[in-house]
Formats: sequence, C-alpha cells, structure tokens
Amino acid sequence: MFTGIVEELGEITAVETLDDACRFRLRGPVVTQGARHGDSIAVNGVCLTVVEHEGDEFTADVMAETLSRSSLGALAVGSRVNLERPTAVGSRLGGHIVQGHVDGTGEIVGREPSENWEIVRISLPADLSRYVVEKGSITVDGISLTVVDAADDHFTVSLIPTTLALTTLGRKQPGDPVNLEVDIIAKYVERMLGDRVTGTGAAR
Repeated sequence: MFTGIVEELGEITAVETLDDACRFRLRGPVVTQGARHGDSIAVNGVCLTVVEHEGDEFTADVMAETLSRSSLGALAVGSRVNLERPTAVGSRLGGHIVQGHVDGTGEIVGREPSENWEIVRISLPADLSRYVVEKGSITVDGISLTVVDAADDHFTVSLIPTTLALTTLGRKQPGDPVNLEVDIIAKYVERMLGDRVTGTGAAR
C-alpha cells in the first residue's frame, strides 16, 4: 500500500521492448536505498516489482495489460517519473490509501497559474466520474491530491509550489496523459450498496 506522497522524481534510463511487455530501468537514489528483488515501488502511481537493483538504479517489468491501462507505455529514456516506496506499518498516513492499481488515464486539459499555486484541469473517463467528488481524494500519477471541482468529464486540483517542483505535474502540459486511481473506499461502498439492492453477494 502507498499513500500518494511522492518521495522523489526518478528518471527512465533504459527501455527494453519484449514480446508482450517491456522492461524499464529507472534511476532513483532515494527509493533504491535498501531495495531488494521483489520489492514494490510505485512509478507514476503504478505498483511495479523490482527485478534487479544496482547502485541507484532498478529494473521493473511491465506487462501488456499494465501498458494498455496506464500511461507507462508513453515513457521513454529521459522521462521523469514519480517514485514512492510502500508505506511502513505504523508510519503516518500523509496522503490517503493508494493501491498502485491504476483505474484509467486522464489528460491534462488546462493550467491556470496563480501567485502561490496552480489550478490544473484533468479530463476524466466517464466510468470513473461517479467516484470523484468535490473535496474528495484522487491519485494523479501517484500523487495524492484533493479534488477542487468535479464534473462528469473533468476535475480540477490545486497544486502548491512543492508539488509543482517535486513531481511530474510541475512539468506536464495540456495533452499529456496522467494515471488516475480513484478512492478505493468509494468502490467498496458502491459494491456493498449494490449487493444490498440486488440481493447478491455474501450472506449477511
């Protein structure tokens, strides 16, 4: 489990294309500290498994399903990525509960800079709009953010200077894709309420 608090901006240093997958080599001096084979690291909000680790770099395999459901397929050598290690039991939950399971992708629609923050508008797939509410939580490229406004086809977030400086959202422009993960609690509530209405699901 992650919390959506990005630890560092990493970089793609190599991409190897396989038959039905690809292998990324990524540089991340912070997240590779103590890393071992099999550990999980979130890359732009996608939970990936460490295959190899050497120095401040690690490799991770990305299967076709993940490439098709996320924006990782658009990454190339030199791309900057948000990196986060799983949260430790007993540590503070600085953001919200993030699984690293991307629900879909959106697109940066517009940016409105201000003196102390920036409003970013992001498109929203129709099948995810019911999970996004004003002042609720959403994960964008692995970043835990609070929704400012929510509509059927888009939402907005307000970014402070720290987020702009230390994450990919400070660099992305209109037209760029972003990974979206909605609040897992909303999906569980929907499933349980649906079961009550239809009479399906486990016995109670």
